[in-house]
Amino acid sequence: MDFLMFQLIHNSKTPLYEQLYQSIKKAIINGTIEEGIKLPSKRKLAEYLAVSQTTIEFAYSQLVAEGFIVSEPRRGYFVQNLEELAIIEQGIASIVPESTDIPSFTVDLSTGKIDTDSFPFKTWRRYAKDIVNEENGELLQLGHPQGDYLLRQQISSYLFQSRGVKSTPEQIILGSGTEQIMPLIIHLLGEKAVYGFENPGYPLTHHLFFNDSRMSVPIAVDNDGVIVSKLEQSFANVMYVTPSHQFPTGAVLSATRRNQLLAWAYQQDNRYIIEDDYDSEFRYTGKPIPSLQGIDQNERVIYLSTFSKSLMPSLRIAYAVLPKSLILQYKQRFSYYAATVPRMDQHILANFMEDGYFAKHLNRMRKIYKRKLEIITKTILQYHPTVSISGEQAGMHILLTIRTTKTETELVKLAEQADIRIYGLQDYISSNLDEQTFPKLVLGFGGLKMEQVASSIHQLMKALEIKKHRNS
Repeated sequence: MDFLMFQLIHNSKTPLYEQLYQSIKKAIINGTIEEGIKLPSKRKLAEYLAVSQTTIEFAYSQLVAEGFIVSEPRRGYFVQNLEELAIIEQGIASIVPESTDIPSFTVDLSTGKIDTDSFPFKTWRRYAKDIVNEENGELLQLGHPQGDYLLRQQISSYLFQSRGVKSTPEQIILGSGTEQIMPLIIHLLGEKAVYGFENPGYPLTHHLFFNDSRMSVPIAVDNDGVIVSKLEQSFANVMYVTPSHQFPTGAVLSATRRNQLLAWAYQQDNRYIIEDDYDSEFRYTGKPIPSLQGIDQNERVIYLSTFSKSLMPSLRIAYAVLPKSLILQYKQRFSYYAATVPRMDQHILANFMEDGYFAKHLNRMRKIYKRKLEIITKTILQYHPTVSISGEQAGMHILLTIRTTKTETELVKLAEQADIRIYGLQDYISSNLDEQTFPKLVLGFGGLKMEQVASSIHQLMKALEIKKHRNS
């Protein structure tokens, strides 16, 4: 392990895991650690460098996330081919003219799409026309740093009625997307916070923690959601979860796990849960799952959501409900911030919600997405048992398990060759998990046209070389 003789400074302001990550990254780029080299196990390297295995886990996880190394189940960590990346890192890159073409696929099964055909364009246009006029000249000025009160009032009312979230407009902050609100929350919780995040999970969150030099640790997920016993064994004091429809597995956090998670948060004063309720509006079986925030008795849940799924990704309006103790700190520390959401957009949305059109739109879209899911389920039954579905209780994506000898990478490549975009579960895994028996694909169906849902599934199965079951 001579090639890993790094000088880690224990009394430095830079965390040990970040020092190690930067050192390994630099060694890979300059060729000290060559392509294909197997890195030591976390245990061996921890002993060699006289640090904890958690430090090694953090460093390796970020290197995997950025593509410098790859984790192979039961084999270990291996250095990737980084010829092009190394050139960029050494500062030799030249500016390449930006392409105006957005890559497109004949069939797009990614998770970020919505049904654009069903958007209420005429109604939205009418509200936009009413707002954009001389009488609303005040909206050209900067508004409240947390967002205009009218929209926060509508959001507070909607959340209570639909999700059981207990809030006042004063507790709500608006931002132009999760990636803008999360750094504010991270700074609010302080430098000593250690974040747990779901594994597999939403990749953006892990990058936000790392980019802010915050320690973070992956916590495994199973069919009942995040495994709280794993969280209890970690150093984390803040847990980021998607309990209503886990991304990307689709698991719903069970009632037992919800109670366990809240109990974990109540054990220490500095513990919090960040509940991302990103697509909770769309549940298709049973009663709506109440939010964690709504059953929290000690104000330890920070509630986070967005209008990206319910209305449109390009609206760029997300919001957080902060516990009363944190909102007081927020007002003291961030009162000079200007709201990042255009005020006219805020007022168009507020009026749209106040007059009941948002609720009508959600009811309509819930029926449309449910119908799409029914078609998908019926179509995939023709390929059962080779293909099975999970995570179909809610949301706009499902998980496909493919009983095949092919790998996820091979399946995704076959789909791409057929002009179909789909992602494997491995794309959302941050560190080693128990070896999967079969590959899994994350199938988003929000953007599919109703009349193309069945044919799109058949095209995917053909591309993956999966035949219909004889009895179908």
